[in-house]
Amino acid sequence: MRSRIFMALALVVALAGVSSAAETNLTGAGATFPYPMYSKWFDEYHNQHSDIKINYQSIGSGGGIKQIQAGTVDFGASDGPMTDEQLAQTPGKVLHIPTVLGADVPTYNVTGVTGELKFTPDVLADLFLGKIKKWNDPRLAKANPGVKFPDEDIVIVHRSDGSGTTYIWTDYLSKVSSEWKDKVGKGTSVNWPVGLGGKGNEGVAGTVKQTEGSLGYVELIYAVSNKMPYGSVQNPAGSFVKASLDSVTAAAASVKDMPEDFRVSITNAPGKAAYPISSFTWLLVPAEWADAGKEKAFVDFLNWMVDKGQTMTSALQYAPLPKNVATKVKARIKEIKVKPKQSAKK
Repeated sequence: MRSRIFMALALVVALAGVSSAAETNLTGAGATFPYPMYSKWFDEYHNQHSDIKINYQSIGSGGGIKQIQAGTVDFGASDGPMTDEQLAQTPGKVLHIPTVLGADVPTYNVTGVTGELKFTPDVLADLFLGKIKKWNDPRLAKANPGVKFPDEDIVIVHRSDGSGTTYIWTDYLSKVSSEWKDKVGKGTSVNWPVGLGGKGNEGVAGTVKQTEGSLGYVELIYAVSNKMPYGSVQNPAGSFVKASLDSVTAAAASVKDMPEDFRVSITNAPGKAAYPISSFTWLLVPAEWADAGKEKAFVDFLNWMVDKGQTMTSALQYAPLPKNVATKVKARIKEIKVKPKQSAKK
């Protein structure tokens, strides 16, 4: 009897060892903009494939780019595409894999104002340049007839960390304001003319909620989930458009010829229904992997993401990839390979 118990225990231990050995762990880091979506995907995929675990740290796009360059993660994530210089400084080829579409929104905490505010491009740029200092400024009032603005100082809130959300915001401001383009420019990190810094979309949202008179920018899902008011923005067609799945999709439709490497900007897109501060977001994936098990696991996940994963996007306020883009992404995924083994030198 005792020998049978020992044999059974030995079998359990052996099976546990096989299960542990078979588990594949993948690590990634980067953008906070798509973090709610990625968290949902990685959890759902693990539920369906218990032997695959994907760990993701929401540290900002700047951190994601640095970590993929350093080789300390299996994949990175960014809302701003890597520059030619960054790609040249990265060991091995990195592919930009579009995942979803999202939007930056202006969110605010103005005493006595709870409804939707309207922002013109020039006003939005001058607010973040520090040129408009009071909420009852005539230029804000002109775009918002009937709104009773208080005589309250405006407190700008921006990201303190390297951020794809910042890249999208500053990319947009650089397109609509020559002064912003010349003085500040675009990037995951910039020298802000004014304002308070918050870490991550979470930090900016928290600071805006706690600071009367504040105005900041966050990814759409963070405004929705925190029940924060956010404004509509005037697009190139002259329409004031609020961020939504439809208006972000309309912005993506403006891209007639997607670049082969998927590095594209859709801010300030033409089209009456397009929300002007929209963007793709990307996973930064090595084209060659040293570990065959990890390569297969991540390629399988990416194919799942482009198919079943896209059906989960709308619940979290992200727009799915356009079908023509999804088709191109599937073809690009096929380029991800296991790194050839180096032949031993004699």
